[in-house]
Amino acid sequence: MPVSYAQKPLLGKLTLTSQLSAETGLHIGGGGENLDIGGLDKPVIRDPLTKYPYLPGSSIKGKLRSTLERLLNKPLNRTGGSGTWRYESDDLKDGFTEVEAGRFIAYEGANTCQISRLFGSTGGSKFWMPIETAREEGLYEENKNNPTSTIQNQNCIRINRGRNAPARLIIRDCHLVPESAEKLKQVDTGLYMTEWKFENGIDRVTAAANPRQLERVPAGSKFQFELVYTVENKDQAIEDLQNIAIALAILEDDALGGHGSRGYGKVRFQNFQFSYRSLAQYRQITSTPPGTSGLQPLETIPNTQALLDNFGNLSEYVNRLLPGD
Repeated sequence: MPVSYAQKPLLGKLTLTSQLSAETGLHIGGGGENLDIGGLDKPVIRDPLTKYPYLPGSSIKGKLRSTLERLLNKPLNRTGGSGTWRYESDDLKDGFTEVEAGRFIAYEGANTCQISRLFGSTGGSKFWMPIETAREEGLYEENKNNPTSTIQNQNCIRINRGRNAPARLIIRDCHLVPESAEKLKQVDTGLYMTEWKFENGIDRVTAAANPRQLERVPAGSKFQFELVYTVENKDQAIEDLQNIAIALAILEDDALGGHGSRGYGKVRFQNFQFSYRSLAQYRQITSTPPGTSGLQPLETIPNTQALLDNFGNLSEYVNRLLPGD
């Protein structure tokens, strides 16, 4: 595979923070250290040092990704473990995934795909690309002995291995805000800072019970939410931020974590704060006077509805801050 010596552009970093509140009990599982008689079947994940429950950034990021895949109607072209399917860009440029013999699904290249730009993508294996595109991208010579085929009226060649695309979006682990942590320490449930949830599955034929005990973060718990977006393209940044805002709003009407259809995991985002730091500001950090900041904040946005309603103002804010083309 040809090596690209061009570095990916970096214009700056946009940071969004918010307070994430659990409006119903929330369960994101962690591996139990042991199985005790009468103990929990499904404990929540905890910080190994403080023992506080927290929300992994990977869980939130995965939920946002699956939400946007559905919103943007992306096809399921990549199989994973346990018979699961997801969407991936097989390469930086457009092509076709052969999901089974003779059946092809078009994918959008990671350079322009709204999913792959945000969440990254791993290159596919033995996918198909228009021959002209393969020549332009320097992929033809090493694959020229591979089979060719006409797919959707395009002359294509099979490519052995696609190119990866790193994610622009970082979502941090969400830790309890101090006030919420202090309140949860006072909870008297027999568990530290959490609650038991007893559930029972009933066999419809024999009426036999199948009880299980789950651990949940109680309703009312508040976490600090933070995401960081790497700005590589000014025009794409506006579109990407809009997709993030829509996904956060949809998440509020869906569920975070497990057992959402049974009422778990209703969350709410409040008090959004955006800030941007350019490359010039990073370079000036060492000369910034103590007690000052190079960040350029936007006025606090109270909730996701206001975020969507006022996205035009956010777009203007980003356009003013980012360097011109």
